[in-house]
Amino acid sequence: MTDDLLLIRAGRLVDTRAGTVVTDRTLLIRDGRIETVLPPGAPEPGDALVVDLAGHTVIPGLIDGHSHLIGDVEWGDVPAIGMTASRELLAGVRNASLTLRAGFTTVRDVGTYRAFLDVELRDAIDDGLVDGPRMQAAGAYVTAPGGGGEVTGLGGVDVPPEMRVGVVRTPDDVARVVGLLCDGAADVIKVIATGAVLTQGTRPDRVELDGPMLEAAVRAATARGRFVAAHAHGSDGIKLAARAGVRSIEHGSLIDDEGIALLVEHGTWLVADLYDGDWIAAEGTRAGWPAETLRKNAEATEAQRRGFRAAVAAGVRIAYGTDAGVYPHGRNAIQLPYLVRYGLTPLEAIRSATISTAEMMGWDDRVGSLDAGRHADLVAVAGDPLAAADGSGLEAFLTPAFVMKGGRIVRDERPISPRPG
Repeated sequence: MTDDLLLIRAGRLVDTRAGTVVTDRTLLIRDGRIETVLPPGAPEPGDALVVDLAGHTVIPGLIDGHSHLIGDVEWGDVPAIGMTASRELLAGVRNASLTLRAGFTTVRDVGTYRAFLDVELRDAIDDGLVDGPRMQAAGAYVTAPGGGGEVTGLGGVDVPPEMRVGVVRTPDDVARVVGLLCDGAADVIKVIATGAVLTQGTRPDRVELDGPMLEAAVRAATARGRFVAAHAHGSDGIKLAARAGVRSIEHGSLIDDEGIALLVEHGTWLVADLYDGDWIAAEGTRAGWPAETLRKNAEATEAQRRGFRAAVAAGVRIAYGTDAGVYPHGRNAIQLPYLVRYGLTPLEAIRSATISTAEMMGWDDRVGSLDAGRHADLVAVAGDPLAAADGSGLEAFLTPAFVMKGGRIVRDERPISPRPG
């Protein structure tokens, strides 16, 4: 028996690429990657370690396409500017571990106020220094002065330079900053096209980066082999970003029919954080957040959910993103039933959080499915989480029974069988 050769016996296995569920399959894993999926009765190597998940449903490792691992949970006033970079990074280590144990073996981290801390965390995970998911990192926000990606509301307090790396005023500024981020090893470029819900003094419906600036971002990013993710709540910003050629619209709260049609036309992905509004409303009310923030949240949440349902019906490509960091890390799966409530089937929700988000990231050749050659990242829960048409069975992924990343078990909550005799 050797630890670099594993057999995972799955009672039910979700083929995310085909969109089907098969039974009684065995995954053969060698050196951290999936070698093949064996059908019932196929011969098995005798020297492999066997993991019995016969009573479970096995899916690929989940993917959060919109997360913020660095720092503490965001709150409804201003960022904790007094927190040191070291403390923010240490908080990121904690958040990465919670995310991985929750079954999210890959994340696209779409920005941090203090530039490049997400890149440092990604590299530490890749080097095996800390536990965490595979990461794409944005490095910083590309934002207008005083915009949705700026540190605002501080009343004259000086903002350190590392928190203003992405501030731009012209298309030339945008191209320069995109180059700087790429030189700093960012994997994806995050532009703040409109105002934000939680950033004081900004309006979600207001355009903050115009068409020429967004086009400059896409040109510069494409030249360096990167995609652009556009934070865009307002309908005008959504349309400008889609026409500019961004890879994904983040939030999309106030999307209208024209915006939906543009996303379909351009093949632009929609990443909508459908759960967040409930957390912000409850936590904000409890903690006494500013009335302006709670009002913006209520308006954006209701509109976002209507728009999401319409986007699904129109055939917009849907990727999974939670905005974890606005709410506590480790509960990334709480949004899965929301996707079903607003238009997807349970299987479509799982696909959105696996193969679809992998495709959006350009990583479907390595994660998002259980195909041969992919990383051995997988999650298992007891029973059949897809059985309930209302998506309630997907709540099982909040406490997965088993999580593996790269052939290494990172969580195992299965009951221990008594020894015979």
